Amino acid sequence: MHVAICLFTIFSVWRWGDWQNWRKYHATMFYIVAGGLLYEYLTKGHTLWSFHPDFLYNQQMTVIVYAFVTMPLSVLLFLSRFPQTIKKQLIYLTKWLLIYTIAEIILQYFGRISYQNGWSLFHSFLFDIMMFPMLIFHHKRPLLAYLVSIVIVVLLMHWFDVPMS
Repeated sequence: MHVAICLFTIFSVWRWGDWQNWRKYHATMFYIVAGGLLYEYLTKGHTLWSFHPDFLYNQQMTVIVYAFVTMPLSVLLFLSRFPQTIKKQLIYLTKWLLIYTIAEIILQYFGRISYQNGWSLFHSFLFDIMMFPMLIFHHKRPLLAYLVSIVIVVLLMHWFDVPMS
């Protein structure tokens, strides 16, 4: 499943992404990479969700594929096609929320993701509701987005009793 999601993301970005202007989205692509790796570091020993590997690689490789391929390419596709009008933006955000939620439901159904320590699919949905606007915010105001992200991380760690030591 993870391989299929990665390949689908690569195809989608190749087909619909704005490759010619990838530099415009580069910083936000790194932002999502940093966020994914920070999650792995901060929650080591107290994970909220875990990927279970496909037949080709282990859990660490699954994380690396998501962190360095799937998520940054998703950011490129998401930002490069973000519409201008409020109504279209809301429809677009809803579409992306559905894509991410359905993908996670499929992963859960096939046993490729599990939740621990109070996290659930519903929490992932709420996280995605926050994540997509944060990507837009980072793209427009990166320094302020980093400050807000720190607050979000601290609040989530406190809410889910992730040890800070």
